[in-house]
Amino acid sequence: MIPAILATYARANVTFERGEGAYLISTEGRKYLDFGSGVAVTALGHAHPHLIKALTEQAQKLWHCSNLYQIAPQQRAAERLTAASFADTVFFCNSGAEAMEGAIKIARKYHAETGHPEKYRLIACTGSFHGRTLATLAAAGNEKYIAGFGPPAPGFDHVPYNDLAAMRAAIGPETAGILVEPVQGEGGLTVGTVEYLRGLRALCDEKGILLVMDEVQTGMGRTGKLFAHEWAGIAPDVMGLAKGLGGGFPTGAVLATERAAVGMTPGTHGSTFGGNLLAMASVNAVLDVMLAPGFFDQVNQMAGLLRQRLEEVVASHPKIFAEQRGKGLLTGLRCVVPNTEMVEKLRNGGLITVGAGENVVRLLPPLIIEERQVAEAVQIIDKVAGQWTL
Repeated sequence: MIPAILATYARANVTFERGEGAYLISTEGRKYLDFGSGVAVTALGHAHPHLIKALTEQAQKLWHCSNLYQIAPQQRAAERLTAASFADTVFFCNSGAEAMEGAIKIARKYHAETGHPEKYRLIACTGSFHGRTLATLAAAGNEKYIAGFGPPAPGFDHVPYNDLAAMRAAIGPETAGILVEPVQGEGGLTVGTVEYLRGLRALCDEKGILLVMDEVQTGMGRTGKLFAHEWAGIAPDVMGLAKGLGGGFPTGAVLATERAAVGMTPGTHGSTFGGNLLAMASVNAVLDVMLAPGFFDQVNQMAGLLRQRLEEVVASHPKIFAEQRGKGLLTGLRCVVPNTEMVEKLRNGGLITVGAGENVVRLLPPLIIEERQVAEAVQIIDKVAGQWTL
């Protein structure tokens, strides 16, 4: 008999009923250190008092009124995001996949609006992940996720990541833009080099095409800056955000320059729930915390400490771990042993982590972690590795 919930997830046999900062508490009363953050979503941890206050106050006033009308908190969130970024305009949606769908549409519409409707193809990278819709699956090109869902949506080409020469060679008369993650999260925490990201920007400028960034996982402080592309000193033309944007409340956004968004006029795109009042209360509360002076100094300090301690663990257990990977608090360990077994053993030891491609275990703690929680996580990893039977 089919279960009441469609069986599309391989769920662990644990149920969480509440959270406190960097910790989750199960229905059995056990406390876990959460270095998964709902896959990089709960950026400010669980039950953050400022987020609770903002969401509760809005919930007592108005939940939803439709984008047919002015929404003041949405306007405020958009103004704050544009002020803190390269962008001139924002479209709010509900998820990362929707954000990337919107980004793809903007890139295609730009060329149609500027006299080149033949330019509709985007060049993406092998090992990428852009969402679970038909278009975003095709954009990533991962056969594992595409298989069984019919012909992939057309309009996407693929080249190896961090290979600027391959990207240049792939550009043709139908190319509308380049779609890239600054760090490939799902793909295994492969970091785009500064030279690569700068080269992509220069290549787009040279060819008159758009640079589309997927910062669904890397954005909102995850790498130690508000957006990961800032480390390379560049700016995209279009960018998708989600995950940490709402601190746990489902929301996504597409950010774009005025030039790139030229074709997005009334009726060209929309969302019933996107930018609703509860979501915008959450986004503004997250921005209150992240844009406060010193926030990213603390994030980078903890990221540096975690990286150092993980490198020590790798050196101590070379038969278990191959290397430390990632950037900021989007970090992890490439395993020698199966990463699925490692995730399970770490969970049994009280540490929540997330698997990724290339046999990597992702460590995605909330951005508010403290030194004692870094020490606690590393102690659990070291203990599990030390007890591993090879």
